[in-house]
Order: sequence, then structure tokens, then C-alpha cells
Amino acid sequence: MSRAHRSTRSARLTAPLAAAVLLAGGFGAFALTAGTAQAAPAAAPVPVPAADANTQDDFNGDGYADLVVSAPNATISSQAKAGYVAVTYGSADGVSPANKKLISRSTSGVPGSATANERFGTNFTKGDLDADGFSDLVISGGKAGSVILWGSTSGLTGGTAIAGYGQSPTTGDFDGDGRTDLALFAQQTVAGDDPTAATGTVWKGPVSRAGTPAAVLPLLKTGESVSGPVRSTAAGDVNGDGKDDVVAWHYEGDGVWGNQLLLGGGGAGFTRSWAPGEGAGTVVGTGVGDVNGDGFDDVVVGNYWSGDKVQLALGSAAGLSEDRVQIFDQDLPGFPGVEEEGDGIGSTVSVGDVNGDGFGDIALGLPGEDIGDLTDAGSVALVPGSASGVTGAGTQTFHQDTAGVPGAAENDDQFGVSSALLDVDGDGHLDLAAGSTAENAQNGAVWVLRGTATGLTATSSVAFGAGDLGAPATGAHFSAFLR
Repeated sequence: MSRAHRSTRSARLTAPLAAAVLLAGGFGAFALTAGTAQAAPAAAPVPVPAADANTQDDFNGDGYADLVVSAPNATISSQAKAGYVAVTYGSADGVSPANKKLISRSTSGVPGSATANERFGTNFTKGDLDADGFSDLVISGGKAGSVILWGSTSGLTGGTAIAGYGQSPTTGDFDGDGRTDLALFAQQTVAGDDPTAATGTVWKGPVSRAGTPAAVLPLLKTGESVSGPVRSTAAGDVNGDGKDDVVAWHYEGDGVWGNQLLLGGGGAGFTRSWAPGEGAGTVVGTGVGDVNGDGFDDVVVGNYWSGDKVQLALGSAAGLSEDRVQIFDQDLPGFPGVEEEGDGIGSTVSVGDVNGDGFGDIALGLPGEDIGDLTDAGSVALVPGSASGVTGAGTQTFHQDTAGVPGAAENDDQFGVSSALLDVDGDGHLDLAAGSTAENAQNGAVWVLRGTATGLTATSSVAFGAGDLGAPATGAHFSAFLR
């Protein structure tokens, strides 16, 4: 798996948990100071070609990234909250509601059947599992396990069941052999002060279309454990050893959530290590990518119950360290707007090189941002990367009242509750997809802003909801998760 694959990873709260947090109201009290601990500047990196950057996101092999949007609360076949995902295929003109595929448990070829409260599409991941040159899509949701949809010249086809693993599928080259592997976590109950340790496995690639991996590997090395159920993940190579690592957001017990870094280790399984957000109370968004261009992926987390800051942990040959962390909020010089309590900075995090300068940029959701007199209308920010990590210079913010962005800001829209960076128009610059699950009475919608050599632009941006796709819309929470 190429460096470009790793530098556009992102993750956030699973849809039901995110909805519960947001609807409960409030994002905690924000501190107003920002501290940094910076590494020495790195040499300027070489930008990654757009064709390589799109491989993981391209289901039909046409050179354009394809956007996947979940609607986990949608009613399918009369089953409430059965859920579905919508795939909109990229093109020279970007994504369009007219060029799409809807996938649920009621879709022909997809194993299983629509089940109430399953929330199919709560999590999903992309990667070329069968090594045929087309990216595949693994969708989780409910106790029925996960499903693989296979890429082809005509887009996603078929469906192969993965029994027993219905949570947080994650792709990456975890053993360093150049093949895409699949890490799978079991659906486990979140409860109690002393939760059961997370369980799962790693399917070594390639994976056949019959659902048979080259080998079944242990999730963790002997004696290692993750203290509780895993609910979302992000992957990348933080120590530069050629093996992808996983940041797992998991329940630690006593109402506390946090991150854990799992270092790739070949066939022996992952090894636990420190990650920002460990024992934090909760971590809202996590993204992985090379922000300072030194060849090591970095980990960015948004955290609003313990510190109300964004944390950037810089990767190195030794992995991550608390001594190599930058901490910032909207008081960062050059960050437009004013930091306020409840903005929810980092409720979603995506990392990727938008402007093509070789440094990963950080997209942050601020769904609690007030716009003028509007409460919790929401916004998104793009914070440029540099050899010094994050400086704030050139930071951009967008919301529904920004000129060129479709729609209009309203109270409680919570624009920016989800995000993804991917090149849907194939011009070599990553575009930003941003979601609002609260739009139109919890139906939800997604916006796509174009990437350019100078960052993001609202010019030619588009927006669409489930109804535009001819999909179930009422209360669907369309855009709960984007990739």
C-alpha cells in the first residue's frame, strides 16, 4: 500500500454514538490557550501523484475517487434504522446524485436481510482486498457481521458475508508484504466499569471473492489486549516500518473512552502503544496522515471532554510520543473566527494533501459553531500542514452562509459533523466532503467543496441529500459517516 493510501485516512464516532453525544447537547467547556511542542522542520517532501492517491478510493478504476455516504438510521423494507450506504462515483465533474449505487441488506446480492436497529453502514472501509486493481468496500453494521462489495469496471458488485465481525473493519498493509489486509473487530456490548477486552482478527490479503483470506492472523500479540470494545479506527504507518498501524477508539470502562495505537507487526499481531486521546474520557474525531512531510504518518485527534483541543502527535521511527505533540484550538494564529464554548472543534478529523505541496492538511468539523445569531449552525476548517506541523497560517473555514456553498445556515444544522478528503474530480487536489446529519429534520445531507493549489474553494461546490438519490430520507441521518 502506497504512502498516499495512508495519508488520507480518517475516522470519527460511529453514527449512533455521535448522534447521542450531539443530541444530548453541548461539547464541553473550551480552554482558551494553545501550547505546542514542535519537532525540527523536515525537508520538503515530494507531492504524491493523483493517480496513486486515488487507488484506494476508486471502485471502478476510472481514475476518480468515489464517495461513500452512510445513512444508518434509514428505514429499509419497513425496518426502522436498518440503514444503508450510498456510493456516488467520481468523474471529471466531481460526484453527482445521478451516478450512484445504493447498498442495504435488501439490495440484491448482499447477504442477509434488512433488520430493525441494525444500522447497516455504521462503519465501512475501502481497499483492494482481492488485488485485482479495483478498490473494494467493507460495510459493517449489527450482529449479522460485515459485507464485502467488490470493485469492477462497472463499480461495486455482488456481496460476500463476513460472519461474526460487525464492527470497525479497517484496511491496510499490516504485515508489510505489499498486499491489502483487513482488520476486523467483533461487535461487543459497551457497559460496565471493567469491560471485556476487544476481540477480532486480521485477514491477510489477498481475500478471495468467496471470503477466504490468504491466512487468518491474530489481532494482537500474545499478552497484548485492548481493554474494551472498539468502535472506530484510523490507519497509517506512524513509525515508517512499512507496516500500517491502527488507532482504535475503544471503551475503557467507567464511562471513559479513548484511543489506543496498535502497531503493525507482521503475522504475530498488533502491539499496543500510546496514542493521543488515551484515557481522555472521549475522543471525537481521529485522522492519520503525514502533516509535516517527514515520511512518518501523524495522528490528529479532536477531544472535547478532556482539554477541548485538537492534538497532533508527530510520527517518528520510534512511533508516537507525548513529547512530540502540538495542541491547538481556534486561538491558533491565522485560524478565522473566535473560539467559543461548545464549538466542538475536531468532532470529525480528516488528513490529506489538498493543495499538492506534499504536506497533509487537516480538515476539522466544528458542528457546534455559531454563525452570526444562529446557534450550532456548524462549520468546517482546513488547517494547512507544513514542515513545522501546524502553524495556523492559511487556515480556511466554510459554512452554509459562505458564498458559493449551497443552502443557508440554520440553527442546529451541525454542519461539519462528518468529513472526508478524496479527489473526486481527478485533478490532483483532494476535495472535502462535509456532512450534516441534522439537516432537514434529521434527514441529513452532504456537501463537496473542490480542492485547488491554494486550498479549498466554495466555487462549483455541490450538495445533496438522500432524496436527491432516490433513497429513503426520513430521519436517515444521511452523512453520518463519510469516506
